[in-house]
Amino acid sequence: MKSLSKLLLPLRSLPGVHPVMRGLLLTVLVVLVIFSAAVYGGFIRATRVADSEVRGKERVMLGNQIERLIRSSADAMRVQVTWDEAFARVGRADRPIDDKWADTNLGGFLWSSFEADDVYVVSPGGGMLAAWTRGVRTGSQEYDLLAPVVSARLKAMADNRSVLGTIAGHRHLVDTNWPVGADGRPLTRWSGMLARDDGGLAIVTIASILPDTQFAALRGTPNHLVAVRHLDAMALATLGKSLLLDDLDWSASEPASGNSLELRSPDGEALGWLGWQSDDVGATISAQTMPLLGTYLVFFLLTLGIGGVVIRQALQLARQSARREAQAQRDALHDPMLGLPNRKLMMRRVNEALGRLDAGEAVFLAYIDLDHFKAINDTIGHPLGDEVLAMAVARLKAVLEPEDVLARLASDEFAIVHRNVPGTEQASLLGERIMAAFAEPFLIEGTSLPVTASCGIAWAPDLAQEPDELLRLADIALFRAKQRGRGRFRYFTEDMNASIRWRQDMEVELRRAIAGEGLEMHYQPIVHVADRRVVSFEALVRWHHPDRGDISPGTFVPLAEHCGLMPQLGDWVIRRVFADSAAFGDAEISINLSPLHLAARDFLPQLRASIDEAGIDPARFVFEITEGVLLDNSDRTLTLLGDLRDMGFRIALDDFGTGFSSLSYLRSFQFDRIKIDRSFVQGIENDLDGQAILKTIVNLGRTLRMKVVAEGVETLLQQQLVEASGCELVQGHLHARAMPMDRAAALVRPAGVPRLRLAAG
Repeated sequence: MKSLSKLLLPLRSLPGVHPVMRGLLLTVLVVLVIFSAAVYGGFIRATRVADSEVRGKERVMLGNQIERLIRSSADAMRVQVTWDEAFARVGRADRPIDDKWADTNLGGFLWSSFEADDVYVVSPGGGMLAAWTRGVRTGSQEYDLLAPVVSARLKAMADNRSVLGTIAGHRHLVDTNWPVGADGRPLTRWSGMLARDDGGLAIVTIASILPDTQFAALRGTPNHLVAVRHLDAMALATLGKSLLLDDLDWSASEPASGNSLELRSPDGEALGWLGWQSDDVGATISAQTMPLLGTYLVFFLLTLGIGGVVIRQALQLARQSARREAQAQRDALHDPMLGLPNRKLMMRRVNEALGRLDAGEAVFLAYIDLDHFKAINDTIGHPLGDEVLAMAVARLKAVLEPEDVLARLASDEFAIVHRNVPGTEQASLLGERIMAAFAEPFLIEGTSLPVTASCGIAWAPDLAQEPDELLRLADIALFRAKQRGRGRFRYFTEDMNASIRWRQDMEVELRRAIAGEGLEMHYQPIVHVADRRVVSFEALVRWHHPDRGDISPGTFVPLAEHCGLMPQLGDWVIRRVFADSAAFGDAEISINLSPLHLAARDFLPQLRASIDEAGIDPARFVFEITEGVLLDNSDRTLTLLGDLRDMGFRIALDDFGTGFSSLSYLRSFQFDRIKIDRSFVQGIENDLDGQAILKTIVNLGRTLRMKVVAEGVETLLQQQLVEASGCELVQGHLHARAMPMDRAAALVRPAGVPRLRLAAG
C-alpha cells in the first residue's frame, strides 16, 4: 500500500486539473493497477497449470512406454518358449534340462535377437536351473539378487490373472489348474515388472515354458524362463530420445529439479526415480507474452489504444476465421499429400468445362493408373512410394498445357482434364504426351526404377454428355489398356462396350460353372529329385467352356476376384479336391488358398463341413498361401492359420522370395514348407548369383525345419542345379504338366511310376 500511495501522490497534486478529472484519473489508475495485478496473477497461475499439465502427460507417457516394453518382452519370449522342443528340453520340471540345447536356443538366441542381458531357467518354485549373461553361461551370483522377486511373482502367477491370451477354461494338472484357450491350447502365464539390479534398474520378464502342439505332455507346473534387460544409461537415453524426453536418467532418490516419475515394484517396493528435463512451456509463454502485456498497459493508459487493440484483434480473428474456412474448403477439394484436386473438384471442373465449350471443342478426360504400384510400394516401402507418386505428378505437370487440370482420384490413379478439338487424333496426341512422361526410369535414392502407367481417354460431348458418363468411358478405355499389357494408352471406342458386356457375360457363366460343376481339377506332380518318385500333387482348377473352349485361369480367376466369387470358387475347389483325394492313396495334395477366400467370414465353417462330408484326414493336405495373405499381418489372419494348423492341415508359403518382407513372414508364422518362386529357377544355368541365392534359400528352409520345393523346373540342367543346391523336391514341366485326375492318380500306383520316369528322362 505504501508503494501505491507514493504512485498516487503526484496525481493528487496535479496543477490545473479539475478535481473530477483528477478523481477519474486516480480511479482509472487504481483500476488499472488492480486489473493488471489480477491479470498478472492469473497469467502466472495459467503458466504453472500448463507446466503441471505437460509434466503430468510426460509421466503418463513414460509409464505407458515402460508398460509396452514389458509387454513386448513377454510377447517376444512367448515365441521362443511356446514350442514342443523347448518344453521337452527345458520345460519339464520332472526332468533335467538339456544344457547344450538351452545354451544355443535360449541363452544365446535371446541375447542376440532380443538383447536380453541375463536369462535364467527356473523351477516352478523359483530355484535357478541355468543362467546366462549376454549369451554366455554363468553362475547364480546375479540371480541371488532376483530370487526373492522371482519366487514371489511365480506364486502370484499361479492365480492365472496374468495370462497371454483369452482364458476359455482350465485344465487340471497334478499341482495346479492351468488356463487354456478355446482350442484347448495351454496359455502362457507371465509376469513383467521393473526391479532393482546391481546398482541400477532392469526390466524382468517371466514366462512359462509350454508345448505348442503336444498339449498332453503338460502334466504339472512347468519350468519358467526369466529374462532381464538392464536399463543402463544408454538404454535410458534411447528410451528418452524416443519420447523426446531430455536427460532421462535413474536415481535412488527424487531429483531436485526437472520432472520425475517414482518407480515401484508390483509389491509396492520403492525402486527409485526416473528424472528428466521437462519441456515446460510456462517460461516460453512468459517470454513471449510479457512484451505484449507491457504494450497493453501503455495503450490502456492512452485510452485510445484500447479501441485500436480491440479492433485489431477483431480483424485478426476475422482474417484467421476466413483463412481457416478457405483452407477447409481447399482441403475438402484437394488431395492432402500431393495438393492436387480430388475427384469431387475434378468432376466440378469437367462440368464447368462442358458448360463453357465453344462450337468445335471437346473436353478430354485421361484416366491414368500407375502400373503395379502396389508391388512397388511393398518393395521399396511407403515413404519411397510416396516419393514415386510425387515424381510422377511432377512429370505429368511437365507435359500439361497451361489450362489443363491434373487431379488425383485414388492412391495411384490420376486424371487430366484437357480442352481441344474432338477426335481420335487429339486423343492420341494427349496419350503420347502422357506416355512420354514415363519413358525414362525414376531415380530413387540412386537406384533406377522403371515405372510405367496405363491410360484411358474419352471425350465429350461426342461420346458422353455428363461428367460421370465421361469418367466411366475413360475407365473402360483404361481397362482395355491394362488388358493389352499395360504401359500404354487407349481411347474409348464403341467396341469396348462389347468387352464390358463380355466380362459381364463371363461373370454369369462362371457363376453357372461353379454351381453346375462346369469346372474340373488338374493335378501337377511334385517329385523327389533323388529317385523321381511322385510324393505329392498341386491341385489346379481348369475351366473348359462348351462354346468358348479352354479358358485360362489367368482370365477367370481375376474375374472371380473382381466380382466377389472367390469364396464360392475356393469352396468348390476344396470340396472337389477332398472328393478326388481317395484316388491318390496316401499322397499329399496342395491347395492354393486365395486371400479373398481366407478373409470370408464363413471360411472355417465351410471347411469343417467339407471335411465332415468327405471324411478326409487333414494331415494329407497342404494349404499354399502367398504373401498377399500376410500383408497386413493382422491378428485374425494369424489366428486363422493357427486354426488350420490345429485342425491338422499344413501350411506352405508360395512364391517365396518375390515380396519385400518374405523373411519377416517366416518369423511371424511357422510354415511347414516354402515353395521357391519359378523366377529363381528360370535362367539359373548361366547365373552364378542365382545359384548362390537358391542354395541360401534351401539352407534357410532346412534351418527352420521346413521342406523346400523348387517350382518351374523345365530342363534337366535346371534340375541338376536345384539338386546340387540341396533342394529335394521339384515341380515343373520337366516331369509333368498339370493333368486330369485319373492320369495323375495313375502316377502314384506302381505301374505309373516308370511312365513318369520315362517322361522325365
